[in-house]
Amino acid sequence: MKEQLQKIKEQTMQQIEKSADLKSLDEIRVAILGKKGELTSLLKGMKDLTPEEKPVFGQMVNDARKAIEEELEAKKSAFEAKMLELRLKEEVIDVTLPAKKVKRGHRHPNTIAQEEVERIFIGMGYEVVEGPEIETDYYNFEALNIPANHPAKDEQDTFYITKDIVLRTQTSPVQARVMEQGKLPIRIISPGRVFRSDEVDATHSPSFHQIEGLVIDKNITMADLKGTLEVFAKELFGEDTRTKFRPHHFPFTEPSAEMDVSCFKCGGKGCRFCKNEGWIEILGCGMVHPHVLSMCGIDPEEYTGFAFGVGLERIALLKYEIDDMRLLYENDERFLAQF
Repeated sequence: MKEQLQKIKEQTMQQIEKSADLKSLDEIRVAILGKKGELTSLLKGMKDLTPEEKPVFGQMVNDARKAIEEELEAKKSAFEAKMLELRLKEEVIDVTLPAKKVKRGHRHPNTIAQEEVERIFIGMGYEVVEGPEIETDYYNFEALNIPANHPAKDEQDTFYITKDIVLRTQTSPVQARVMEQGKLPIRIISPGRVFRSDEVDATHSPSFHQIEGLVIDKNITMADLKGTLEVFAKELFGEDTRTKFRPHHFPFTEPSAEMDVSCFKCGGKGCRFCKNEGWIEILGCGMVHPHVLSMCGIDPEEYTGFAFGVGLERIALLKYEIDDMRLLYENDERFLAQF
């Protein structure tokens, strides 16, 4: 057995010396020192030795194991050092090259427009209030004086989840919820995303944004509404901006109106931007309908108020002279980088 041990040791040392990579070294380790390796098999044969021979032979096997392990480790270190040297040659870093630029994002045109509108109204003492995008039919329609047979409730215009749950078509439900709380007076704006069953084109989208405002207090009149919106228009489009109100109909306001602003490109003279009319339609507004006040628990004999609503995308399109609403949502960096 001693001769066999010496032969295994010599052959193993030769194999280690000839090994070409770490994989072959590992294979040698398993074949010689593993659980089913040659040295392990020799140890199992010690049962045939005399009691005097066993400790001597056992020591010889351990010495051989130690020598083989040391040789394996030395060869492994040599391979690793060689591999590191090759990597250092291949992965040379040129410290004179410019660093990679960190690409920083910026606010979306919609966000810029929304923050500007919020700044204007916060400056006039308004509070910004948000509400759920998934609404009940009651808050989206009935509480706003829109009865069951109203055309706006048709599935051609509204996304219904169930009979009583809809994707809100306006942010007006936020106003109804605030009025129900009974904390008067009220001065709020409610920005947010809304949904309508529209085809996508240059001026329409099934998902867009609105900013609606509400004021409820004693002795609020149409003059307060006109004065507030005139200040808003001048702050948003320039001090020379003029406003014009045209009669209109909205179920939740009475009287109702649409407000136009003088074209801020031509000053009202008429140009391509305003379709040679000199005026641009900007928002809808009116005095809160007494029935809406009553449904929300507010006495219409004691309190009055006004409401208005403007499309956020419309402001962005006008202010930044964008002619296609779809550009806002296509995530084209060439377009968005302009802002």
